[in-house]
Amino acid sequence: MLEGTPQRMSAETRQLLLELYDAAVAAAHPRTCLAPHLPPGPKTGRLIVLSAGKAAIAMAAVAEAHYRAAGTLDRIVGVATAPHGYAAALDSFKPERLEILEGRHPTPDETSLVAAERALALARSAGPEDTVLVLLSGGASALWAAPAAGLTLAEKTALTRGLLKSGADIHEMNAVRRHLSRIKGGRLRAAAANAGAFVTLAISDVPGDDPETIGSGPTVADPTTLAGACAVIARRAPRMEELGLAVPRGVYSTLEDEANETPKPGAALFARDRYQIIATPVAALAAACAIAQARGYEVENLGDRVTGEARDVATAHAASARRARADGRRLAIISGGELEVTVRNRTGKGGRSQEYALALACALDGLAGVSALAADTDGIDGGEGRVDDPAGAVVGHDTLSRAAARHLNAQNSLDNNDATTLFEALGDLVHSGPTHTNVNDFRVILVEPA
Repeated sequence: MLEGTPQRMSAETRQLLLELYDAAVAAAHPRTCLAPHLPPGPKTGRLIVLSAGKAAIAMAAVAEAHYRAAGTLDRIVGVATAPHGYAAALDSFKPERLEILEGRHPTPDETSLVAAERALALARSAGPEDTVLVLLSGGASALWAAPAAGLTLAEKTALTRGLLKSGADIHEMNAVRRHLSRIKGGRLRAAAANAGAFVTLAISDVPGDDPETIGSGPTVADPTTLAGACAVIARRAPRMEELGLAVPRGVYSTLEDEANETPKPGAALFARDRYQIIATPVAALAAACAIAQARGYEVENLGDRVTGEARDVATAHAASARRARADGRRLAIISGGELEVTVRNRTGKGGRSQEYALALACALDGLAGVSALAADTDGIDGGEGRVDDPAGAVVGHDTLSRAAARHLNAQNSLDNNDATTLFEALGDLVHSGPTHTNVNDFRVILVEPA
C-alpha cells in the first residue's frame, strides 16, 4: 500500500457484499432451478434440445443429467450455444451428448451465425412425434444471429454495436433485432411448425420477465412491429452518428420489407405451446434480501425494474443512502434492472455496473458508513464479453480518497466512462468469471447508522 493511502472498508463488510451477490446468483443457477420443470422424456420420437444464452451449457448439462437418470438420454439430440470461453469455464460440468457451440457476445460473429443455422435446421427437422425443448437465457440474442434476407452479418453487428453505444435499452434493442432476424421474434418456433410438442424454459434477464424480450423472443409471438423498429432507429441514429457509428444502409431496406414482419399474438402456431420462466431477477433479489435481513439490516428492495442512465440512478440512490444514515437507519438498499450508459469516451473501459458504482462513489463523496456493490449476475460487466472481464465493483467511504492517493480523479474517470481503470488500480473490481446464469444486474448499498 502507498504511504498515506487511506484504509479500505473492513474485510467483513466486503465479504457481506460479495455474499449478497453470490446469493442472488445462486438462486438463478440451472442446478438450482431447472430440473423440476423439464418435460418427461419422449416414449417415441426425439427430444430436440436447443439451448442458447449465458446459461446455455449449464442448462444443457442439467437436462442431460436429468434424462440420463430417467433412462431416456438416447432419444436426445440438440445443441447448446454460449459465449466464447464458457465451456472451458465449466470444467467437468458439461453436456456429453449435446453439441456445444460458442459465439460472440454482446455482438454476434460468424460462429453466432453457424449456431443459429444449426438451431433452425434442427427445428425444421422436428416431426409430429418429436418434442422441441428450448432452454433460453440472456445473451441468446447475440449468440443466435440469423440476419434477415438482404442484410449481412457485418451490417447487423454494426447496428447492434451502435445501438448499445447510443444507450438503447433492452426493449428498443429487441424490437429492432426481431425484425432483422430469421430466428428471433417467434421465427424459431415457426421453423418447428411440424413438432408434436414445443416447450420453452427460460431464465429471465429482463425487468418484468416478458417472454418476447428474453433472447428477443425466438419462440413466442412478437407484439412489436416493423414501424416500431423504424422508430427506434430514427430515435437513436443521431447519437450513433455522433459516435461515428452510422446506421448501415441495408437496415433501412430490410425494415421496409413487409416480409420481415414477425408472427403476432393470437396465431394458431403458439396455441399448444408451453412457456415457463424458471428463474427471475425478482427471486434473485429476494434471496439477497433474506440474507441482509438475517444480518440485522432493514431492507429496502427497489425491485427488478430500475432503469435509467447509470450515473443518474446512482445519484438518486446516494441521496437515499444519505437520508437513511442521517435518520440513524441500518439499511440495505437492494435493486436490480438494467441501466443504460451513454458513451462519451469510446476509449474508456467499463460497463453499466461499474459506471453506476463509480457514480455512486462520486455522489457519496466519502460519506462514512456507506458501502456498496454493483455487479452483473452473469459475471461479465461491459468489456468485450471475455470470460476474464470483471463482473462489477465495490465502493466504500474510502473509494475517492484512495483514488486520490494514487493520483486518480474519480470524476474524470466517470466523465470518460473509464471505471474499470480506476477500480482495477484500487483492487475493487469484482471478478467472478462466468456464473452460467443471467438475471440482470444486482446492486446493494449497506448503510450503517452514525
